[in-house]
Amino acid sequence: MNPKVNIVVVVDVIGALSDGTLLNGNLCMIDDGEQSTGQGTPELCTVVRPGQVVTWSALAVDLQTPVEIKGITFLDADAEDGDADGDGDGERAGSGDAGVANSRTPGAQNPSARNPEAGNGQNGRGGRNGHGPERHNPELEVWSGVVPQLAPGVAHQYRLEVQMYEGEHSTLHIASPALMCQ
Repeated sequence: MNPKVNIVVVVDVIGALSDGTLLNGNLCMIDDGEQSTGQGTPELCTVVRPGQVVTWSALAVDLQTPVEIKGITFLDADAEDGDADGDGDGERAGSGDAGVANSRTPGAQNPSARNPEAGNGQNGRGGRNGHGPERHNPELEVWSGVVPQLAPGVAHQYRLEVQMYEGEHSTLHIASPALMCQ
């Protein structure tokens, strides 16, 4: 098994914003894992092993449309409250102890891309050098983490939040994908 597994979240942004959901064919998830199930669906279950690095990245079907992963939260299946985050969808948000997504890496090629205090902005353009606002390229952003010791054969679902454009209804989420240790 590879020391790293990559998960790509592909979003039809126009469809998702029009429908108000990431379902109905508006999102598909794929990975390069060897035994994963649910490829091409929102129910992707990625098979991993402890110590393996998992990375998530987002792409829009229309490559000119902005989309990025806003958050990944692992769900606690043992929680008493069936709607811990209060949004009415019945999911149980956990502390993330069983989860993997412990770091967001903006600008995978340039770690200071989104931090104007750390440099001149992405690729040395924008931000603090007086040449205009900081530029943002979501395709360079990844979320990553290392798989902790988990019970084998148990699917650990997570909530995936996707940000599209800006505004009140621009963030949508699903709680159906999972990681599962062999």
